[in-house]
Amino acid sequence: MIPDKDCTGCPLCEARTQVVMPDGNRNSTVALVGEAPGEREDITGRPFIGRSGKLLEKIMNEAGIERSDVLITNTVKCRPPNNRDPTKEEMDACRPFLEYELSSRKVVVGLGRSACRTLVGYEGKMADIVNTEIKINIGGTEITFIPTYHPAACIYNNNSKAELRRTMAILKSRYMER
Repeated sequence: MIPDKDCTGCPLCEARTQVVMPDGNRNSTVALVGEAPGEREDITGRPFIGRSGKLLEKIMNEAGIERSDVLITNTVKCRPPNNRDPTKEEMDACRPFLEYELSSRKVVVGLGRSACRTLVGYEGKMADIVNTEIKINIGGTEITFIPTYHPAACIYNNNSKAELRRTMAILKSRYMER
């Protein structure tokens, strides 16, 4: 199930340029889930290609992971106005699409609070759960979920960046096919 390019499932459709679909390897057993498209993503239709995406790719590459090795998506498919956090209602509207995207994965990395909120219902501090492997149920399948910092949180915070590097090292050593 994928959203229609003219999706009107929530108010985000009113200001978007386009629906931003997943990118990367659609057959990968690994998915990275971010929050929402930003301005560059809204213009190009590809997730994680702005400043945060460049940092994510750099850290992935350091761990030996290429963008083409994983599926990259967001909790919502349209850019929220002024890059605000997506609301629960907006995330709920996109939830069926997200579940469809994740249903055949073995491991999902949640990049930031919104991904953790929508996929495990977590509302606390990221520091308390980063790199803790959690089992979640997606479409009747048990999947490993690894929460970590969103790359935007890593731009100016070296501790967060170190944890994101650790996430990618865990992902490569435990979950990526050799």
